[in-house]
Amino acid sequence: MVKYSQEPGVTAKSSKARAYDVRTHFKNTRETVNVIRGMQVRKATRYLRDVLSHKRCVPYRYQSGCGRTAQAKEFGHNQGRWPRKSVEAVIALLRNAISNAEVKGIDVRTLYISHIQANRAQKQRRRTYRAHGRINPYMSSPSHIEVILTSRERPVKPPAAKKDDKKGDKKADKKSEKKSDKKELK
Repeated sequence: MVKYSQEPGVTAKSSKARAYDVRTHFKNTRETVNVIRGMQVRKATRYLRDVLSHKRCVPYRYQSGCGRTAQAKEFGHNQGRWPRKSVEAVIALLRNAISNAEVKGIDVRTLYISHIQANRAQKQRRRTYRAHGRINPYMSSPSHIEVILTSRERPVKPPAAKKDDKKGDKKADKKSEKKSDKKELK
């Protein structure tokens, strides 16, 4: 059995998905994942599709040297990018978790992302050839991604109290007394 970094509270109302050694840069994936944490699944997939079409951006909070864009103002930042590969990997993982929820019989409309995280995976080595016969490393920075979707309970409204049953409402008592006095006078 695969061990997740966090287990859901109620396993019957949640679904999980995980991807190992995804060939997307860890830093981009981390920023993408942090934005959609806590969102409803439909809202998160819509947001990620907007990022792919460059309508919205992923805010980059912890990277200097990242370009500025006005689309990052939505999140209170001024730096942002549109990390295509990371977004596509996260969308695929969300699709997998949604299908796992459907198999369990969970209502997809009530799902939200209760836990999502990206970890650094082991770097993959290649080499690049430099001048004067030297060789330098040419590493990739893949990532592990895991997500847990949980069904959010819709709040049940308490039954509406009747107007006659209200206790301690002095204004309502006075109004009802005045109405009864007027009826008696007529």
